[in-house]
Amino acid sequence: MKRKYRYKVNNKTVERELNYIPVRYIIAVLITLLETLAIIGTVIALSYFVPYFYLAVWATEIGCVVKIISSDDNPDYKIPWLLFVLVVPIGGFMLYFLFYSRKLNKKYIRRLERLKDLGDYKREDAPLLAQLRKVDETAANQANMLIRIADTHLFTDTKQTYFPLGEDMHKALLEDLTKAERFIFMEYFIIEEGKFWNSILEILKEKAATGVKVRVVYDDIGCMSTLPGNYAKILRAYGIEGTPFSRLKGNADSEFNNRSHRKITVIDGKIGYTGGVNIADEYINETVRFGHWKDVGIRLEGEAVFELTRLFLIDYGINIKPKKGEFDHPIQIPDCFPKETQTKEHGYLIPFGDGPYPTYNHRVGKSVIQNLLENAKRYVYITTPYLIIDNDLCQSLENTALKGVDVRIITPHIPDKKLVFSMTRSFYPRLMQAGVKIYEYEPGFMHAKTYLVDDEYAMIGTINLDYRSLVHHFENGVWLYRTACLKDIRADFDDTFSKCVPITRDMLKLTPLRRFFRALVRVFAPLL
Repeated sequence: MKRKYRYKVNNKTVERELNYIPVRYIIAVLITLLETLAIIGTVIALSYFVPYFYLAVWATEIGCVVKIISSDDNPDYKIPWLLFVLVVPIGGFMLYFLFYSRKLNKKYIRRLERLKDLGDYKREDAPLLAQLRKVDETAANQANMLIRIADTHLFTDTKQTYFPLGEDMHKALLEDLTKAERFIFMEYFIIEEGKFWNSILEILKEKAATGVKVRVVYDDIGCMSTLPGNYAKILRAYGIEGTPFSRLKGNADSEFNNRSHRKITVIDGKIGYTGGVNIADEYINETVRFGHWKDVGIRLEGEAVFELTRLFLIDYGINIKPKKGEFDHPIQIPDCFPKETQTKEHGYLIPFGDGPYPTYNHRVGKSVIQNLLENAKRYVYITTPYLIIDNDLCQSLENTALKGVDVRIITPHIPDKKLVFSMTRSFYPRLMQAGVKIYEYEPGFMHAKTYLVDDEYAMIGTINLDYRSLVHHFENGVWLYRTACLKDIRADFDDTFSKCVPITRDMLKLTPLRRFFRALVRVFAPLL
């Protein structure tokens, strides 16, 4: 159900449809809230009516504090939880038990174990790593580390097309979809009915009717207000195998944290798309939200698409319910991974995924970014919609700038969330003091997640510089070294800088009350 509403952007009146949140999601959130309150209420009642039960509560609180302090988690994440446990009686440690863990749900862990063998997808990286080592030992070391921590592979012979705007990607994507012969896989954090999605859906329905295998994964919370609660059934009626990622059921656990923020399209195992672009009309500037929407995408054609295919198949596989007594393996398509490709291109690529434990034992995205910063010699250019980072990453940015490297970060000038924007700006003074240059994209909202270093390295994907992306979400990206598209990425950065407002210290002055509020919010930023 929808109704229209109007708002102003740059003194222009914009009309937009407002989506109501489906009842299923409201019920799930209410169940979670009631479950949490019931558990906290039970403990409080026992403490009041049962003699000496308060001693058990006291011991439990001490145990929680010891466990938090001794854990391997980042101190930035520990501090707000310690405050909760110590300051909020009983409720603090109960919330800790319910929501602290970032570990994947046991159901998904069991399914992941059964998905280890993905048929013909086997690759030996040693020969290509040795080849890269002869070109650049530093690049080979970065590649080797990424392969090991993300369980991925190094590729070459892959053509890249860089899209500086979502609308550019939209046109190319439609053309490629019409040429699909065997399968189409799509996974997105947000899918919203409108010109963008509807133009894709018509092609998907036509392809499914001709026997092309079409599968769609969409995040259940990401699409909470953009799709009907039963959208998977609607897709199945079209012949499309659709499933929500981590269906929201109202459990007081990690289901609110471990979302799929990935953006992946794979066509016949030969062509792949990724980047920051979700499937909604603001991403192609068909509707106006927060001014001009700046986003980027990348099209891959060749060997590297194999890894995007694998990421999709795993995400699809952990979200489909196995049949009783057996596991419905998600491949079931001949030649999901073509034996060879005809593309011959220079440069090296590593598509990779990131996500919660135990899928990934290391913070992959953060490690890639820190490696890029550590090895930069001349410049590092970054675009991100949010800048809410831990002390480690903040120091990496500072140290790179202090070495004399030209470090520039572009963030939005028109925010989508005022509270998050305030936290983003709270990091400006510290970074600027070390020599990092901050720019805001004056025409509107910057949603791209792009990292470019010395005209030699780049990373494009879904990874924001915030705790959601770097700690909780399933993400994906592409590491690039000396590939053809780097010159296009550089040209886009040069053009984008010309449309940005350079931030100065005078622009960041705050009243004492606002400084206090910002400091308070910063403490709890890791939990948002």
